[in-house]
Amino acid sequence: MKSGSRATLFLLVACGTSLSACASPTNSSSQPSSGTSSSDTTFTDATSTHVPAAPRLHALDATMLDVDGDGDLDVAVAVENGPNRLYINDGTGKLTEKAGVFAASSGDNEHVRAADFDGDGNLDLIFVAEDTEQHNLYLGDGKGGFRQANERLPARSQANAVEVGDVNGDGLIDIVVGNTTEGKSGPAQTYLWLNDPARPGYFKDATTTHMPQLDVQAQGIAVVDVDGDGDLDMVIAVQDPLNRLFLNDGTGRYSDATANLGEQVPTETREVHSLDATGDGLPDLIFFNLTSNNRAWDKDPQSRIFINLGNGKFKDETDARLPKHRFSSWGGTVVDFNGDGYQDLVVSAIDVPGFMPLQVRAWQNDGKGNFTDVTAAVISAETVGRSWSMARGDLDGDGKPDIFIGGWQSQARLLLSGKVTGK
Repeated sequence: MKSGSRATLFLLVACGTSLSACASPTNSSSQPSSGTSSSDTTFTDATSTHVPAAPRLHALDATMLDVDGDGDLDVAVAVENGPNRLYINDGTGKLTEKAGVFAASSGDNEHVRAADFDGDGNLDLIFVAEDTEQHNLYLGDGKGGFRQANERLPARSQANAVEVGDVNGDGLIDIVVGNTTEGKSGPAQTYLWLNDPARPGYFKDATTTHMPQLDVQAQGIAVVDVDGDGDLDMVIAVQDPLNRLFLNDGTGRYSDATANLGEQVPTETREVHSLDATGDGLPDLIFFNLTSNNRAWDKDPQSRIFINLGNGKFKDETDARLPKHRFSSWGGTVVDFNGDGYQDLVVSAIDVPGFMPLQVRAWQNDGKGNFTDVTAAVISAETVGRSWSMARGDLDGDGKPDIFIGGWQSQARLLLSGKVTGK
C-alpha cells in the first residue's frame, strides 16, 4: 500500500486489541449518531474473544471460505509487510491462527480472492502484492492445507487489485489483476489471465488480445454483468484518473465503455462493489473514496453510488441517495444487516489528514436505493480502527451475515450478527 492509499453480489463465484480513543472527524457531517454498546446493536463486536490479538497488523483484505471441509467458513487474510494468515473457525465464529500454511516471507500483500481454480472441488487462493510484486497462488487440499503454485501465474507486477470470475464462459475461473506504477515508469496496464482449459489451474496472459491498452492506477475491481447480456463486464476503481467500465463481448474480450458511467466527479477510489440498490434487478455500483488533505481543492472522499439505468448505462445519484461525509473510506461491504431483504452498506472510515481511526459506519437502504446512517443502532461504539477491506459471510452458523474487518496498523475486527453467547 502506498501512503496515499468483497465478493461482489453479482459474481459468478464466491470465493470482506481495541483502539480506545477515536479522534473526532474534521467535519460534523462525518459523525455518526451517538454510539452504543454491543449488547444494544445489530452486530456484536466479538473481536476481543473471537479474533487473535494483533493490534498493529496490516490486514488489508480478507476472504471467507471453508478450507478444511468442516462446514464452516474460515478466513484468509492478506497482510502487508508480513506473512499472510489463515484463521480457522471452530464453528461458533471463534478464529484461531493456523501457522505455517502460507509462505513465511513477508510481502506487500494487498488483496486476496478464493475460487476453485483447478477444478478439484477444493477452494484455492490468489494473493496479489504491490511493492514486492510477487503474487501468490495457493491450491487447497480441502483439509486445511495449501500448496504454493506461483509457477502457474504468467507474470509478476505491482498490483493493488484482483478479482476472479469466468469471463469467457468456459466454466473455468479466470483472474483480473489491477496494476499501479507508483514510483515506476511506464503505463499501468490491468492484466487478464485466462484459466487454461488444457491444464485447469494454469493461467495464460490474455491481456494484449483481450484488454484495451490502459494506463490507470487500479485499486479495486468488480466483474459483474452490467448490461444483462449474460457475461461478466468489468469495473475498475481508479486512483487516477477516472473510474473505468469495460464491456465483455461474451468471449472475454473487453472494450472501453467508460462513457456509460456518465459524468463523474474526480475521485481517488479504493474499492468498487455491485449491489441492487433500487430493487429493480439491475446491478448498481458503489465506489469508496479517500482524500489526501480534505481541502476544498482536493479530491472529494464522499462515497458515490451509480444507479443502473438499463443497457449498462449509469447515473451518479450520490447527492440524493447517500449520507454526506468527509471521512476517507478504504473499503466496505454490501450486506442486508436488518433482514428486510434490501441490500445495505457497511463502510470503513478513517479521518484524513491525520489517518485517525474512526467508528465503522452502517447505512440502511429503504428499498428504493436511499441510504440513511444508522450506525448507532447497528455498529458498536467499540468498533473503531483504521478499517480497510471487509469480508462477509456466516461465521457462527446462525444463518445471518457476519463481517470481518481488516485494518491498517490496527486490530482486525469481527462483527457477529445478533448477540454472542459468553461474550
